[in-house]
Amino acid sequence: MSQYQDLHGKVAVITGAGRKDGLGEAMAKRLASEGCKVIITDIGHGEGEYMPESAVGTRSQMQQIVDEIIAAGGDAKAFNCNVLNPEEVQAAVRFAVSEYGRLDIWVNNAGIGYLMKPILEMSVDEWDMVLNVNLRGVFLGIKYASEQMVKQGHGGKIINIGSQASKSAFAHASAYTTSKHGMNGLTRVAAQELGVENINVNQICPNHVTTGLGAWQNSHFSEVTGKGYDKYMQDMRDRIPLGRPGLQEDIAKACAFLCSEQASYITGECMNVSGGEEYH
Repeated sequence: MSQYQDLHGKVAVITGAGRKDGLGEAMAKRLASEGCKVIITDIGHGEGEYMPESAVGTRSQMQQIVDEIIAAGGDAKAFNCNVLNPEEVQAAVRFAVSEYGRLDIWVNNAGIGYLMKPILEMSVDEWDMVLNVNLRGVFLGIKYASEQMVKQGHGGKIINIGSQASKSAFAHASAYTTSKHGMNGLTRVAAQELGVENINVNQICPNHVTTGLGAWQNSHFSEVTGKGYDKYMQDMRDRIPLGRPGLQEDIAKACAFLCSEQASYITGECMNVSGGEEYH
């Protein structure tokens, strides 16, 4: 049963939503369960050194998520979109309008969280790739989604997916932390500029969630900290007041709320969903 009746019939695009067990999949399925018509976007195939096949949503994964949404009674379609490319982001907006006649919700979820190195070891190309995907990609999503929403004249919701790294610094994650901190400012400026158009712009800041990417991060940081996997995970649980890392569903619930009219007077917020770990 839908919790937010006002979401029924709304059209939502979620970027970076093509990886199984990812945040994008969870948000897409939750919005579809609320009656949204959902467009799953991702690159669709690996591209070069910094976007290997294992780090992107492939076309087959995207279609699998779409099929699962449809099997559950929802409405969804897949569309290839590299958020680094302005033309592809614009094309995703046009696809939503051509398929469903409108665009109501845009979720900037695409990001790179696997280029984690100390500053002294990180190349300029790696730095640029993380900043471009995690920040330029969000800018392009805000820009072209809001253009369509303004044209339609009935407002809209834009949700940016940040991180605990939007609020706190983490060693070995300089580019990632910088990009997520930058997203805070972009979210707040967009909220100020677009409020007059009745467009709400908010950000969700999860702590660690063990997605496919999250599992890699667990292994990576347990190694670089020298703690070992079990100690690293126990330390994580110990510092979270609610005693566990986040789940995909925790972020999906927050996304559905912010997309609903229950959050109509909330904009410019960078909302922690962290079990009490992050309070800034």
